[in-house]
Amino acid sequence: MGREGELEEFTAASQDRTCRGFLVYGAAGVGKSRLAEECLERAAADGSRVGRATATAAAGAVPLGAIAHLLPAGVDLGDPVAGFAAVAAQLATGRGEPQRVLLVDDLHLLDPASAVLLRQLMDAGAVRLIGTVRTGEPYGEAVAALTGGDAVRRVDLAVLDPGRIGELLAAALGRPVARHTVHELSAASGGNVLYLRELVLGALAAGDLTEDGEIWQLREGRLPGTARLAEVVGARLAGADPAGRPVLELLALCEPLPLADAESVAAPHAVAALERAGLIRVAQERRRTTVSLAHPLYGEVLRAGLPVLRRRALLLEQVARTEARGARRRGDPLRIATWRLAATGTADPALLTQAAVLARHAHDYARAVALLQAVPEDRHTTATRSLLGDAFFEMGRWAEAETVLARADRLADGERETLAVALVRTTNLLWSNAPVAEALAANDAALARITRPVDRRKLKINEGFIRIAAGLPAQGLALLEDLETDVGDASDVDAWLRGAWMKPAGLALVGRTHEAVVWAERAHAGHRRVDERALASHPAFQRIPLVLALTEAGRPAEARRAGESAYAELVAADSVVRVWLAVLLGRTEWLAGRPATARRWWAEAAALARTFDHAMALRLVLAGLAACAAVQGEPEAAETALAEHRELAMPEPGLLSAGEERLGEAWLLAAAGRLGEARSVLLAAARTARATGHVTGEALLLTDVARLGGARQVADRLTGLARVCDGELVPARAQLAHALAADRPERLLRAADACEAVGADLLAAEAATAAAAAWHRAREPRRAAAAARRAATAVARCEGARTPLLTTAGAAAPLTAREREVALLAAVGNASVDIARALTLSVRTVDNHLHRAYAKLGVTTRRELARTLGAEPLTARPQG
Repeated sequence: MGREGELEEFTAASQDRTCRGFLVYGAAGVGKSRLAEECLERAAADGSRVGRATATAAAGAVPLGAIAHLLPAGVDLGDPVAGFAAVAAQLATGRGEPQRVLLVDDLHLLDPASAVLLRQLMDAGAVRLIGTVRTGEPYGEAVAALTGGDAVRRVDLAVLDPGRIGELLAAALGRPVARHTVHELSAASGGNVLYLRELVLGALAAGDLTEDGEIWQLREGRLPGTARLAEVVGARLAGADPAGRPVLELLALCEPLPLADAESVAAPHAVAALERAGLIRVAQERRRTTVSLAHPLYGEVLRAGLPVLRRRALLLEQVARTEARGARRRGDPLRIATWRLAATGTADPALLTQAAVLARHAHDYARAVALLQAVPEDRHTTATRSLLGDAFFEMGRWAEAETVLARADRLADGERETLAVALVRTTNLLWSNAPVAEALAANDAALARITRPVDRRKLKINEGFIRIAAGLPAQGLALLEDLETDVGDASDVDAWLRGAWMKPAGLALVGRTHEAVVWAERAHAGHRRVDERALASHPAFQRIPLVLALTEAGRPAEARRAGESAYAELVAADSVVRVWLAVLLGRTEWLAGRPATARRWWAEAAALARTFDHAMALRLVLAGLAACAAVQGEPEAAETALAEHRELAMPEPGLLSAGEERLGEAWLLAAAGRLGEARSVLLAAARTARATGHVTGEALLLTDVARLGGARQVADRLTGLARVCDGELVPARAQLAHALAADRPERLLRAADACEAVGADLLAAEAATAAAAAWHRAREPRRAAAAARRAATAVARCEGARTPLLTTAGAAAPLTAREREVALLAAVGNASVDIARALTLSVRTVDNHLHRAYAKLGVTTRRELARTLGAEPLTARPQG
C-alpha cells in the first residue's frame, strides 16, 4: 500500500540492461523487506530465477556466511580469484535464458567477502541484486562499494502519510476507519508500518479498537501496543550511547527542549551521537535550536521504564533550569506547571490557573482540565470554574460541565461573571440533549440579572445562536440582524464569534446562500485573527456553516475541499464540534449523489455522536445512514440504522433535523417499492421544514417527492422556493420537477444539464434516464441511446446508487406510472394483497395492473419481473 512509485521505479530498473542492482533504503520497520519481496515476486513472474538471503550480525562474523546457501556446490573459494570466477561461470546465463535475481535483506550487515563476491557477480552480469539497507547504520568499505556506482538504483522509502494509513487500515480491517483513529494511529506510529501493525494488534486484543457495523473507531484515550512493539522499540533505544541516555529520558518527559538544556545533562558529542543514530531530531527555528525524540513511541517506552524518583528528579531539574532563565517564553508557565504537577501532584494555584488559560487558548482541553482540577477548591473563582466548564464542554463531558457551570452561576458575583458563565452554560445545555427550553431559560435568567445594554445585547446574540442551532433559523436571524460585520468592531470577541458562527448557517437554511458564504468566510478570518485571546472553539469550526452554505449554493466541490481541510484541523485538535462538520460533509455527498462517501462521513459522525452522547447529531446521521444503505441496495443495514433512530429519545428539532431526519424512512420505503408511502413521508417532512423556516430543507424533501413519482404535486411549490433562494441548486431542482411532470425528453435533458452544473450527479443521471425512456416511448431509438449514454456517464459517478427512476425508467418505459409502482412492489417480493393494502386498491385492480405490466414487458413470473426491473427481493421490511 502506498508504494506504487517505488514499484514503478523497479519495473523501469528491471528493463534497463545496464542496471545491476535495486536497493531500498529506509528506517527500521518502514516496509523495506515487504517492498523488496514484492519486487522479487515480480521478477519471478517475469521468468527470472530468484533466490533470497538475509544478512545478520551473526552471519557477518563468517565469510560468505549470509549467502553460502546461494553459491553453487563444489566451488572452492580458498583462492578468491579462481573461486569467484568459477561462481560467476556457473551462475552466468546464456542467450535467451532467464536472468538470476538475488534478494539480500539488511545489506548493511553483510560481511566483506560476501559484498565483494556479489559486486563481482553483478559487474559480470551473472546476477541482478535486490537489497535493503537500514538508514543510519554503519557499514564497511566493501558494502559501500557494493551499493555504489551508476549501475545500482536506489530508492529511499519514506513512512506512510495519514491518507495512506487510512487506506491501509480500511483494507486490513475490512471497513472504513474513523479519521480521528487514523490520526491517533498515524501520530503514534509515525507512519512506520511495523509500529502501526503492533499498535493495531494491541488495540484489537484489548478491545479498544471496535467497529459498529459501519466504521472502526479507537476508544478515546486508549492506544495499547504489544509486547513485541515494546521489545522492538526498546532494542532500538538500547543501542544508544549510555552517555546520551539522560537526554533521552529528559526528552521523554519534557520534549521539546532547548539544545542548551539537552547539553546540560550530556556532553555535546553525546547529543550529536544520538542525532546520528536517528534517536533525536534537532531543529533550528530562527535563533532557537530545539531537540525532540525522533519517534513518539520512544517517549512511551522510556517513560514506562523510568522509576518514580528518577522521573521526579528529572522534572524538577528541568523546572529549575527554565526558571533560572527567567521563564520568559509565552508557554513557559504552562510547561512549568505541567512539570511540577507531574513531579509532585501540586503547584501554585496562580500558576495552575495561568497555565490552564494558556492550554485553553492552545485548544489543549485535556491539559486545561488537569491543571484546573489541581487547583484547591477554596482557590477556585467563578472565572476558573467557567474555564473548567468550558474545557469539559469542548471534550464532550456535558454532565461534568453542567455541574461545574451551575455552581459557577450560583456563585457569580456581578453582571460580568453572570454573563461569562451564561454564554458557556447555554451552549453546553444545547449540546447535552437537554430541551432547548432549558438553554433559553438559562439565557433569560442571566438577562434578568444584567442591566448594562452592551451586556444584554450579548445575551441577545446568544439567543439568536441558540434558536438557529435549535432549528429555528428565521427567529435566530432576526436576533442577529445587527451583528457587526467585523470582529474588530465587536464589543465582545467571544459573543461575536458565537453569533458569526451560527448566522451563516441560518442564512443558508432560509436560502440566502450568497450572504451565508460571505459571512462564513468573514467569521473564519476574524476567528483566526483573534484566536489567541478568544475563548471559543478552534477557528476551523467556522468552516461548518461554510460547508452548508456552499452546498446549498450548488458548489459541492468547494464545500468538500473546505470541509475536509477543516475536519483534519479539528481532528488534530480533538474537538468534538467536528461531529457537525462530518454531518454536513455527509449531507454534501448525499446531495451530490455519492451515497458511499456520504455513508462514510455519516458513519464517522454517528460513532462520534455515540461516544459523546450527542442525540441531536445522531438522530440526523442515523437517518442519513439508512437512506444511503437503502439507495445502495442494503435494506437490512438501513433497517438497523432506523431501529436505533427510533430508540433514541425524541429531542426537540435541531439544526437540519426539521424534516430531513425522515429521509431514511422514506428511501427505505422507496427501495421496497412503496413509492406512495415514501412520498407521504416526504410530504409530511416537507411541511415540518416549512413550518420551522427551513427553506432549503423543504426544497430537498420536495425534490425527492418528485423523484419518486410525485413531480406534479410539488413542481409549483419548488418554483416558488426557487424564487426566494439565491443559489443555483433549488432552481435546478425546480426545473427537474417540472421536466419530470411534463415527461418531455428535451426538458429532461435540460434539467440534467442544470443538475450537473450544480454537482447533483444523481439527479442528472435520473433526468437523463427519464429522457431516454421518453425517447424510447416516442420511438426515437437514436435519441434514446444518446440519452442513455449520457445517463450512464452520470451514473458512473454515483457510487452504485440505485433509485426507482434509475432502475425502472428504462426497463418499464411502456408502463404507466401506476403500473410501474405496482410492478416494482411486486418485483421486491410483496404479495398482491399487501400491495393492495399499501396503495389503497382492490386486489383485483392490483392483479389487473400486474397482468398489463407482464404483457408489456414480455415476462410471465415475478422473478422475471424483478430481473427486468433490476430489483431484488427485500429481506428487511421498513416498519411504519
